[in-house]
Amino acid sequence: MTAPDRAATRRDITAALEAAFERRHEVLDAIVEAEDRASAINSIATLLSVPAIGAEAVLGMPFDRLTVTARRENAAELEDLNSQLTFTQTERPASTSETLALRQFTDADADIFEKRTSDVGAAGDGSGSPASGIADEISAANSRMHAEEAVWLVATEGSDKIGLVFGELSDGEVHVRIWIAPEHRKKGYGTSALRRSRSELAAYFPGVPLVIRAPGS
Repeated sequence: MTAPDRAATRRDITAALEAAFERRHEVLDAIVEAEDRASAINSIATLLSVPAIGAEAVLGMPFDRLTVTARRENAAELEDLNSQLTFTQTERPASTSETLALRQFTDADADIFEKRTSDVGAAGDGSGSPASGIADEISAANSRMHAEEAVWLVATEGSDKIGLVFGELSDGEVHVRIWIAPEHRKKGYGTSALRRSRSELAAYFPGVPLVIRAPGS
């Protein structure tokens, strides 16, 4: 993740905390009424119109962050981050937007996988081996997904296929790889896909550590 993207992530968290300060009674009600942690995060994100990463920060916020001094510090940090990241909103819009979605890979997504294979030249399983035929690669992936040893996700924005997220179970860890199509790179889509993939893959592989591998794989 680049320095601007790290700062953008920090801004998401800081802005969520600022919003939570202002609506702390509603936030508390949402948490108390939630069935579990996941539903609490979803309720906070919806209530405050913030991304999940910000909602998680709100849920884990210690009580000392609610003091007047802490709130002033948070407001000052948010102002500073907004000042630093003005250019990010125009040059890397996808890194902070909520428009990118992830859905499960199907055989109908052979087109985006073929584009990825032409770009990378390696097998889709993360082994680094040379790629086989597209149909064979997808068949092997379907077998691993059926055996709950892998999850492939397609990153989309509207009707456009932006890239792919690969989660492959290996030695008790899920190795996560992000590939973004060349025409969509340097816009923040990789950062956005990574953010969203963490919760998605955690749902598929509960309790299994996620290990982020190099992008473009």
